[in-house]
Amino acid sequence: MTESAAATADHVVLVGMMGVGKSTVGRRIASALDRPFRDTDAEIEQRSGRAVAEIFATDGEAVFRSLESDVLRALIEEPTSSVIAAAGGVVLSPLNRELLAHAGLVVWLKAPVEVLLGRVRNGTHRPALADDPRGTLMQMESTRQDLYAEVADVVVDSSLPIAAVVSSILDAVASSGRVER
Repeated sequence: MTESAAATADHVVLVGMMGVGKSTVGRRIASALDRPFRDTDAEIEQRSGRAVAEIFATDGEAVFRSLESDVLRALIEEPTSSVIAAAGGVVLSPLNRELLAHAGLVVWLKAPVEVLLGRVRNGTHRPALADDPRGTLMQMESTRQDLYAEVADVVVDSSLPIAAVVSSILDAVASSGRVER
């Protein structure tokens, strides 16, 4: 990231497993802060002209992760402060974890696997969950929890009512001193 981008924008970046509510919560945070909302998966789909599931199926995870890194960098380098919902696996890349370290306030939305399973069970846009949703989520949580902890400035329990989740994040923004509310 360039020094000028780091100096001109402090984003609120939401990280966490699929199903924690990054997009839903992110839209509400963006509205409350009067900032644009950006979603890395939506950006990937817009830039590539293809659905995330299609990219995984035809090009594989490595291609998707490369696109994910490119999009994350581009969003973080935008000079306008925004609220960014980062894809669940964004923390797998050391480069992405470094980008997040300079992005602004990183919020880890966290919920028990059973809550996530209830939220994602019927989704068709989550290719990683096709065969064994519970087992896959448990494995992902095991692999990723230390990485989320590494990048997070704040941890919020997203199994709470959405108003409480939003309030906790807005309180963290206000008290961070790095991101203006």
